Amino acid sequence: MKLLVTGGAGFIGTNFIRHMITKHPNWKVINVDKLTYAGNLENLAGLKGCSNYRFVKGDIADNSVMEALFRKGIDVVVNFAAESHVDRSIQDAGPFINTNIAGTFVLLQLARQYGIQKHIQVSTDEVYGSLQGKNKFTEDSSLGPNNPYSASKASADLLCRSYYKTYNLPVIITRCSNNYGPYQFPEKLIPLVITNTLENESIPVYGDGLNVRDWIYVADHCRALEAVIQGGQPGEVYNIGANNELSNLELVKQILELLNKPEELIKFVSDRPGHDRRYAIGWTKIKDSLGWRPAYSFRDGLEQTIKWYIEHPGWWRRIRSGEYKDYYRKWYKGVRN
Repeated sequence: MKLLVTGGAGFIGTNFIRHMITKHPNWKVINVDKLTYAGNLENLAGLKGCSNYRFVKGDIADNSVMEALFRKGIDVVVNFAAESHVDRSIQDAGPFINTNIAGTFVLLQLARQYGIQKHIQVSTDEVYGSLQGKNKFTEDSSLGPNNPYSASKASADLLCRSYYKTYNLPVIITRCSNNYGPYQFPEKLIPLVITNTLENESIPVYGDGLNVRDWIYVADHCRALEAVIQGGQPGEVYNIGANNELSNLELVKQILELLNKPEELIKFVSDRPGHDRRYAIGWTKIKDSLGWRPAYSFRDGLEQTIKWYIEHPGWWRRIRSGEYKDYYRKWYKGVRN
């Protein structure tokens, strides 16, 4: 099997590549990443020199770069490459349109031209919008994105669907709940809370802190994607979740408890525009059809994640002290440009 993994130097892509190289040493993995602020080759330093792993710096929206790879033969595409931070999309939607939509278009065109076994479009539960009542999103839920990031991901999903329907391209879409775990860039909620707490800095919580998210440990997401590669059916959508609904405030308090820090570190800030109130994802389909289920409880995964950040202070401190610092400090203080 020859895998083309796009965005493999980012958070989920890094964990996925590590998982696949370990589980399938005879498979070949090509990692293409533009190395924007959230892409970090240090994440995969241990794979340097590995005979079945290759890194290519490139933009998925660059047809010439991507075609050179497809021309040599690709079996499966796993598309992680995306601009993914909601706050950034609110400030400037341009990069989200270019990478998430135009980049996906380039991949689909080349997959159609050169032929592949499967294209896995890694999407998000945010494309469904804000959930009302006690129900959960299913694969049949309508799409209702409420910010430029989720709108760009929903657009890419619909583009993928059209290529399956129009050209019979073997596309599969996965929509996962919020991931957490090692190597997550510290603009996202859980690593932000962990690293701020370790530095005894204030923790920003939007609005009243009662927005609910459904969480999954990144290793479980990687296992789900592996199951989709091996047994998923073209044209299908698979939701991936772990039944871990928590309000942002509950989550922050759990991290403070585990780190033995006071709740006085919490600082409520102005709510973000278009802030979805609740996500919750139903994943019966992938459980029944592919036999996948999460292996980590939320508490176990959170403890593993905190342990990783405690043991790798150099990794996140280098990020916080770099060019991202000014944006980072403005954001967590609730200041908008």
